[in-house]
Amino acid sequence: MQLATWNVNSVRARHDRLLAFLERHAPDVVCLQETKVVAEQFPAAALAEAGYASQVVGQKTYNGVAILSREAPSDSARAFGDGGDDSEARFLAVRVGGIRVVSVYVPNGRSVGHDHYVYKLEWLARLRRWLEKHADPAEPLAVLGDFNVAPADADVHDPDAWRGQVLCSEPERQAYRELLSWGLHDSFRELRPDDVAYTWWDYRQLGFPKNRGLRIDHVLMTAPLLARCREVRVDREERKGKSPSDHAPVIATLDS
Repeated sequence: MQLATWNVNSVRARHDRLLAFLERHAPDVVCLQETKVVAEQFPAAALAEAGYASQVVGQKTYNGVAILSREAPSDSARAFGDGGDDSEARFLAVRVGGIRVVSVYVPNGRSVGHDHYVYKLEWLARLRRWLEKHADPAEPLAVLGDFNVAPADADVHDPDAWRGQVLCSEPERQAYRELLSWGLHDSFRELRPDDVAYTWWDYRQLGFPKNRGLRIDHVLMTAPLLARCREVRVDREERKGKSPSDHAPVIATLDS
């Protein structure tokens, strides 16, 4: 079984690349972020022809998350439902193939101290509280997506330049660790503790050719899933070529 996550940075702009990605890898479940369309404009029909059911939380121009699956999903949750601000399309959870799958697009934060940064930290805290209320670390669950957090200096091309900056600040990293403390595991780092791999590169200043990246897209798993996980890799090829997203997909392979 393959689980994948990809910030496509506009599903319309990456429509053909997405279909080619699905044909090339044939993942069982794909979590998408930054789809940037309302649900009615999501290419569900084309994806159905490719063999995938679509669950979508859409928003015009910004944000947007989706989960594609070969097996029809059930038990969907499209917001935290905690009484907080759920106006931004950033969260979707479904059950598919006996696994609870969550697609998240964590706020960027803009800059340390900005109102969006405060919102980001609260959003991550709300995600932690959702897990406490609605999930069980003893059950198979995966939280995939663009977390907009590089967990450690090993996940940053130039730790000194990024130290204390948004995406790499200590409060953000602590919020990420709080998710792990609930019972999630960073599958890439668990299986590849010493590897250097990034998932995002700035479009500007030759970020990708110079490999000036950050690892901010993650596949987090509870222990029962991690025990079945035998490979996690970044598909760097998807960052190449014409009109790529600025993010590369992350693909986890599980034993059935």
